[in-house]
Amino acid sequence: MAGLKYISGFGNEFSSEDPRCPGTLPDGQNNPQVCPYGLYAEQLSGSAFTCPRPANKRSWLYRILPSVKHKPFSPAPRGDLTESWDEVEPDPNQLRWLPFTIPKSSETKVDFVAGLHTLCGAGDAKSRNGIGIHVYTCNTSMVDRCFNNSDGDFLIVPQQGELLITTEFGKMMVEPNEICVIQQGMRFSVDVSGPTRGYILEVYGAHFELPDLGPIGANGLANPRDFLCPTAWYEDRQVSTGYTVINKYQGALFACEQDFSPFNVVGWHGNYTPYKYHLENFMVINSVAFDHADPSIFTVLTAKSTRPGVAIADFVIFPPRWGVADRTFRPPYYHRNCMSEFMGLIKGHYEAKAEGFQPGGGSLHSIMTPHGPDTDCFEKNTTSTLEPERVAEGTMAFMFESSFSMAVTKWGLETCQRLDKSYYHCWENLRSHFNPDWRPSKQ
Repeated sequence: MAGLKYISGFGNEFSSEDPRCPGTLPDGQNNPQVCPYGLYAEQLSGSAFTCPRPANKRSWLYRILPSVKHKPFSPAPRGDLTESWDEVEPDPNQLRWLPFTIPKSSETKVDFVAGLHTLCGAGDAKSRNGIGIHVYTCNTSMVDRCFNNSDGDFLIVPQQGELLITTEFGKMMVEPNEICVIQQGMRFSVDVSGPTRGYILEVYGAHFELPDLGPIGANGLANPRDFLCPTAWYEDRQVSTGYTVINKYQGALFACEQDFSPFNVVGWHGNYTPYKYHLENFMVINSVAFDHADPSIFTVLTAKSTRPGVAIADFVIFPPRWGVADRTFRPPYYHRNCMSEFMGLIKGHYEAKAEGFQPGGGSLHSIMTPHGPDTDCFEKNTTSTLEPERVAEGTMAFMFESSFSMAVTKWGLETCQRLDKSYYHCWENLRSHFNPDWRPSKQ
C-alpha cells in the first residue's frame, strides 16, 4: 500500500507518533497524571515484569480510550480452529495436502478469522507450552471486527493475496514472499482484495527471536535491520452498530462489543511490536566444499524452549541459491528426525519433490517418520554432472520445525478433503543399487 511507513530493526526500543498529533509521547515518564492530548496510557506486556532485561518485552500505548472499555466477553463460534489434539487417532505416516481450497466469494463471504483452520499441533495454551499450525483461506475483509490472540504469537506466511493488516501500532502491507508476526495480545484486523490463502505458525509461551549465529559470525541469515514494524496511525471512530473484538483464549474464541474502533492509539513506544520481513532479504549460508549442510542454516526465526538448543518451533526457508558442493548428493538426504517437520510452498517447485508438492498445500513428516527425495529426484541427482547450479530459482518453500510431536486434527485428516492419499507412491519405485562386487577404483 503506497504511503505506509515503517521503522527498521528487530526487538529495538522504538517510538512512534501519528504526525497529526506531534508531542503525543510523554516527556521523561510513561504514565503522567494527565497525558498529552488527554489520552489514556496503557501498557501491553509481552513478558513477566521480572524477566531479565534482554527478554523483557513491553510497549506503552497512548490511546483515545483504553481497551478495557467493552461489554463482557461471551463464547463465539470457533469453526475449524481448535486446540483439541485427540480428535482422531495418531497417524505416523508421511502426510501431504493438495492446495487448500479458498471459498468462492459468490457462494459465501469468509474473512480472515472465519477462514482459520487448525491443521496440527501439540501442547497446551493453559500451561503456556505448545504450538499450533493453521491455514487461512478467505475472500473478504474484516469489517468492524478485530482479532486478539491471548494464547500466543502468530507467524503469518501469505501464499496468495496481499494482507493489509491494521494493528494498534499502525498498518502493515504483507505480500506473498513476506512474513509477519503478530505477538500475543495485539489486536489486529485484516483487509484482503480477493481470494487469499496462507499459513500460520502459533507458539504458546515463547516469542520468536533471531537464531544465534555462532561460528557464522556477526552477519548472515536474517539481518535485524531488514525487519520492519509499523508506525503510529489512529482512527477516532465511533461505531454505533457495534465493533466486535474476537479473543482467542485457551484455544476457544470469545467475542465482545464496544462502540469505538480499537485502533485509536495516537502514539506508542517500546520493544513489543508487530513486525514483518521480506524473505528475499535472507542471506543464505551454504556448503562450498562437500556434503549437505543441516537445514538449521536456513532458520529465519526461532522460538526457544527451556532446553538449550531445542526449539519449540523454528521457521526455516529454502530460498534461491547456488549449489556448488563436490562429490555430493545435493538435494536433502533421506532422514529420520526427532523433530516434527511441516512444510509449505509459497511459489515454484520444491527441489526434492518437483511434482505433487504444490503452492498452497503442505506436508507433515512426524517425529522419526522417514522422508526424503522422491524417486525421480534421487535418480536425477545421482547421475547428473556436478557443476555450479542455481537451486530453487523462482521458488520459496518453508518449514515449521518443532520439538513437539504434533497431532493432526480431524479437519486436516478428513474434513478439508485435501489429504493426498497417494503421497507414499513417490517412493515406491526406489530400487536397490547394491552391488556386492563393487571395489574402489584404482587411482
